[in-house]
Amino acid sequence: MPTFKGYLETLKEIMHMPLTTADPEIPARRVTADYCARHFKTPPRNVTMLTRDFISDSLYNPAYGYFSKQALIFSPQKGYNFGEFRDSADFLSTMGRQYEEIEQELDDVRSIPRQLWHTPTEILKPWYGYSVARHIAQQYAEDRKNGVHNGPLVIYEVGGGNGTLMLNILDYLREYEPDMYNQTEYNLIEISPKLARQQLSRHASSSTLHGNARIINQSILDWDKHENRPCFVVAMEVIDNLAHDVVRYDYQTDTPYQALVHVFDDGEFEEIYEQVYDPLIREYLATRAQAAKKYRSPAQSSRLYRKLRSQLPLAPNLTRAEFVPTHAFRFVQVLGKHFPRHRIVLSDFYKLPDTVPNAVSAPVVQTRFDGTMVPCTTYLVQPGWFDIFFPTDFELLLQMYNHMCRTGASAPLGPARVCSQREFARKYAELPKTATRSGENPMLDFYENNKFLLS
Repeated sequence: MPTFKGYLETLKEIMHMPLTTADPEIPARRVTADYCARHFKTPPRNVTMLTRDFISDSLYNPAYGYFSKQALIFSPQKGYNFGEFRDSADFLSTMGRQYEEIEQELDDVRSIPRQLWHTPTEILKPWYGYSVARHIAQQYAEDRKNGVHNGPLVIYEVGGGNGTLMLNILDYLREYEPDMYNQTEYNLIEISPKLARQQLSRHASSSTLHGNARIINQSILDWDKHENRPCFVVAMEVIDNLAHDVVRYDYQTDTPYQALVHVFDDGEFEEIYEQVYDPLIREYLATRAQAAKKYRSPAQSSRLYRKLRSQLPLAPNLTRAEFVPTHAFRFVQVLGKHFPRHRIVLSDFYKLPDTVPNAVSAPVVQTRFDGTMVPCTTYLVQPGWFDIFFPTDFELLLQMYNHMCRTGASAPLGPARVCSQREFARKYAELPKTATRSGENPMLDFYENNKFLLS
């Protein structure tokens, strides 16, 4: 099978600029992220793996993954009284000081710096969680009225972070919908053992213990239990950290090629390409073609452009890279197969600054250095030290979700829809609770690069 390389790689070969000092004769084993999780306590060398396995291993390996070792979620001890702040800038200044204090404390007690990040669930608590709860309660009541739902309120939350959203949703239901709360089952599915333990501890120590909550330490991608009851699946800021694959297309034929990451024995990385044979990538591309018939990857140029480009000296034979969301696709497969009567409440980024350049749907790759978050220009970085997160094409996700999850028995639930963070907040949030004295409102003005997928 020939190896295809792009323009920069070709130039490097011509100019005799080696990418690594490693011995190219040392054979490399083909591995997966699951294999690495079972067999390696440090990042492996002399291996090759698909891009999604490299990213998944970097983020989730239990021994050295970013979420296992480096990442912490900023969580103030109690929610902010937004009416005390002059405006949004005053609020950000206060939050920034707290953020710096926590970072400094972490660095003082640990030999290596930890990375701290924030979510709308945490900085807008409990009101953000209350808005999600209000949406679920209204939809549940409407479904019961229409005969779609006649059982208990069953909720599955994926990737619960500190467990704050779970507590806020259950607190809201107990306070404002007691009858609904009394027949609620809440299941939190968490891949990280560390976060699962933290969620259990926080729930047990909460002043408002909820006996109807259950925490499951498992990846949603490995879920194999069938839930045939109507339920809600909640996934807030989850799919941005689901691993992607890299695909490039032949300029002449549009044939897709999948990327492999080769890790040399000196720890250096190289991308190599081969025709797509991976079943998940092939299934994703085929389903995308069926669900979104008018969609064409921005990486695939017009025939005229390809013809003109082929006339250039040293023209590459493959297009620029496209990051394809194979693990998010797998997540939707799990929903369709094991939660056939679910409604989805999903929120995430639809655009991001400082993404890896010259690629379609590229991630942000960043690490913290000297108190500052530093973006990188490649995802080929030391596993475990860098956050890697992706924007989501919500319009494409909507078409694929409806194609995969709104047919057959689930068709009566109706198609999904996409809305902005602002639209969701205007409909479901208690906006006076998050308004500053100037009238500026972080619930409306922050996270404007987020969208919701609702069904």
